[in-house]
Amino acid sequence: MKKILIIVALVFIAIYLLLRSYFPNVEINRYDSFETVQKQKVMEKGWLPRILPLSAYDIVETHDIDTNSVFGKFGYGEKDEEDLLTKVKESNGIYENENFLFKIDREKNMVDFRNKI
Repeated sequence: MKKILIIVALVFIAIYLLLRSYFPNVEINRYDSFETVQKQKVMEKGWLPRILPLSAYDIVETHDIDTNSVFGKFGYGEKDEEDLLTKVKESNGIYENENFLFKIDREKNMVDFRNKI
């Protein structure tokens, strides 16, 4: 009887681990504006870069709690472009600030970002 309980427990643990690896803990969040981000206190969680401009819109953030990876994008108003560019360091078309890397499309006023892992 004891062996059967041990085998059943091991089978359940194996199933749990398989399901956990097959279904990662990924969350996708969308925010219409910087104001929404502030109201929901998202910046404190570290899933969005602190250099997010006040004019940011169509903000999308995807994070995987298991791997601690963060990806996202946002648009910004042209009036904030100069301020945004002063907050990042550029190297071969990739911009960097704190724990994030950025690709800035100045023609479309769009930014793709990811965290440094």
